Amino acid sequence: MTPQELRRFCLEFNASAEEFPFGPDASVFKVLGKMFALSVLDASPLTLSLKCDPDEALRLRKEHAAIVPGWHLNKRHWNTVSVHELPDRMVRELVEDSYDLVVAGLPKAERLRLDRP
Repeated sequence: MTPQELRRFCLEFNASAEEFPFGPDASVFKVLGKMFALSVLDASPLTLSLKCDPDEALRLRKEHAAIVPGWHLNKRHWNTVSVHELPDRMVRELVEDSYDLVVAGLPKAERLRLDRP
């Protein structure tokens, strides 16, 4: 997955937006103001930080050397993924899981607006 493909995929979700609160290099992908992904898209290697269920985060870290605790984030709830070391399908699933987890924490009225009860 290229950085451009990753950006496009993150922006395909309902109400997603790319912002730069940490400077011009760090793309922060948010849904209704809440972060679900973070990446420096021109970095090498390309990494992506994603929200994750704490138990699932631990399991993923044990099973995949390319998944580590979130860099500069709450290590319990965030993983950092080396994008090129995992299959594209898995990266897409992890991004979608992160988005869904963030949406689940939104107020019901906002979830309904996103068609994700």
